[in-house]
Amino acid sequence: MTRAETTASGISPSALIEQLAAAGVHSLLAQFTDVHGVARGKLVPLNQLELLMTEGVGFAGPSIWGTGLPRTGPRAEYYGRGQIDSARALPWLPGIARVVCDGHVAGLPFDACPRQVLRRQVARLAERGWTLRAGIEPEFFLLRRTEGGFEPADPFDRLDKPSYDLKSLPRQREFLQALADGLARCGLDVFQIDHEDAHGQYELNFHHADALTSADHLMLFKMAAHTLAEERGMVFSMMPKPFANQPGSGMHFHVSLWSEPGTAQAAACVFDDAEQDLSPLGRHFIAGVLHHAAALTAIGAPTVNSYKRLTVGTSITGTTWAPACVTHGPNNRTALVRTLPGRFEWRAPDASANPYLATAALIAAGLDGIDRQLDPGSACTDDLFECSPEQLQARGIAHLPQSLAAAIDALEASPVICAALGDTLSGEFIRLKRAEWTDYARHVTPWEMARYAAAF
Repeated sequence: MTRAETTASGISPSALIEQLAAAGVHSLLAQFTDVHGVARGKLVPLNQLELLMTEGVGFAGPSIWGTGLPRTGPRAEYYGRGQIDSARALPWLPGIARVVCDGHVAGLPFDACPRQVLRRQVARLAERGWTLRAGIEPEFFLLRRTEGGFEPADPFDRLDKPSYDLKSLPRQREFLQALADGLARCGLDVFQIDHEDAHGQYELNFHHADALTSADHLMLFKMAAHTLAEERGMVFSMMPKPFANQPGSGMHFHVSLWSEPGTAQAAACVFDDAEQDLSPLGRHFIAGVLHHAAALTAIGAPTVNSYKRLTVGTSITGTTWAPACVTHGPNNRTALVRTLPGRFEWRAPDASANPYLATAALIAAGLDGIDRQLDPGSACTDDLFECSPEQLQARGIAHLPQSLAAAIDALEASPVICAALGDTLSGEFIRLKRAEWTDYARHVTPWEMARYAAAF
């Protein structure tokens, strides 16, 4: 791109430099996302914007989790190429504007860059004239460090049923308002904040967007929350389940599929149906999600700790909102897929999921369901948390994997989901997660010492 050319928003690089400089920006945060869903990057002077946009800025490839790149040769260098329409001045980091980067290696889009993985699945939808809109709902904890580990940052957050607590919520209003205001100034449409089901747990929601933008928004949310919490002496945590007796943090995906607008018609939701929650095409899509549920769980619940959340059991509030049953139902929060008019909610992902990989895998599963015209089966209206294992088995309702090891086995056995991730990334993901499980399996916990040290 030359200086005379413009971005998709109609602004040239030189004009964007002037615009950002007028806003007090002196540096660009060239940011990409690694396989674990963690933001990475470097600072670049504002006057290097065009270089960031065209060639990209370089990183040592093997230093980035999940690339599988060599230490030597032309493929040892990973370039983050900026998507300049994403440039936003960051209110919580004065003088800095974040630019989302796509990974490139040897001059080509890098197949194992999570954002490029999602781009490939978005392109598959575009070939059919569709776009996917996603609303991602992050739950999180605000913690503080203690000599014994971590505990809720608010020492008075102790209600037996803390959902929607209007005693604890105002005590964190300064952080929450700073977070909401900062995100709004970056273009996110924040529409609600609440205290969630556990002590020290909150949720902030912003409106849906196209798949790539929604994942970009989630990463921006995480970056903002980490910085703002640290400034206030707190730890922002998206650990799925930090406390054994309390609910964990989900990251539910609200999903709808839309036709591209034509010259004479507006975009239309192809999941809409006048007589039921979802159209036949929408039912095929969720059937694909259910069919590939076990492999998808490895992507949506990618840590050892994730499976402390994905069990049905009691908690301090008397319930849990983490689904373990592979089924669907109208407005049924106890099912893996909760159907709603014109959309569905995929409830397995937790707060540790990489939003690009989770969305890409979900699209691949849904398209497989459409291509094979899979049937999702009968809708479930029961409270599945009240059903015994024997009752569920009699009805043919399967459970999600109950450990990271089992989920990775399911992923490795799924050609559809592995193909969506690509050979490099699927191989790296499986290798890293098997190593994580092995580390966990070899670790001797305090629970084991208390139970067995003097028992025999």
